[in-house]
Amino acid sequence: MFLLTCLAMLAFAANSLLNRVALSDTAIDPASFTLIRLLAGAVFLWFIHAYRPSGERLKRKASVGGNWLSAAALFIYAAGFSFAYLSLTAATGALLLFAAVQITMMAVALSRGERLNAMQMLGFTLALTGLVILLLPGVSAPSWQGAVLMLVAGMAWGIYTLRGQGATDPLQTTAGNFVRAVPFALLCWFVWGAAEPDAIGVWYAVLSGGIASGVGYAIWYSVLPSLSAMIAATVQLSVPVLAAVGGVLLLSESVALRLLVASMAILGGIAIVIGARKTQRQSPDVKSTKAD
Repeated sequence: MFLLTCLAMLAFAANSLLNRVALSDTAIDPASFTLIRLLAGAVFLWFIHAYRPSGERLKRKASVGGNWLSAAALFIYAAGFSFAYLSLTAATGALLLFAAVQITMMAVALSRGERLNAMQMLGFTLALTGLVILLLPGVSAPSWQGAVLMLVAGMAWGIYTLRGQGATDPLQTTAGNFVRAVPFALLCWFVWGAAEPDAIGVWYAVLSGGIASGVGYAIWYSVLPSLSAMIAATVQLSVPVLAAVGGVLLLSESVALRLLVASMAILGGIAIVIGARKTQRQSPDVKSTKAD
């Protein structure tokens, strides 16, 4: 279980690395990368869903799973992700994406009536402060265009995740959403302008969509039933760190002091919110046990 969880996190971090190296070192454009990534993900996910052992397969519907609104959110995430990496490093992009996802989900929870205790409010404020530190103007500040695109991508992924809660067959739903997202990506490709295919760039996009996304999601869904919500949320804190390490080792990217400080504030703040939420949920049970 530990090994599979680690593989899933590595796959998520690999998406940032593959996207970044494809757009910086090959001639592929972000619209083509997005289209090929979603198409490869759709093929791999649907293949895995269709050929699961029958004992693990839920009763299938004849129609494709997912829905168009979720597919649109998935496309916005994938497109924003690719276009943002024209100007962001792998580490900065992963951190902005992760922060936007978590903050979006926290904001939705608040809008639904959930309230933060003092410790959670401290963590939420710390995470927002880290995001402000990262985006403040300066020599080491990321491109504001890339930062905005990645924040939008993170918000879209957060919405996509929330819309997928309670799916009876997450793998089928995700495969269907990837299939439905392909027409959006095709339209983006036509609008952006078809470019000559770049063999290496196409290969990176296939790896990103088929392996890092398709197989990565399949592994993640296989371990999720055995993980508590707390553990599942916490282990994802490792993704920006893994992307940063991979960027330094594989892409020769430098890590600025601003990024380190912002990373500690954002990831630490989110970890505090998650941990405090678990404590808050457990406290009534503890009191009840003592009373009994």
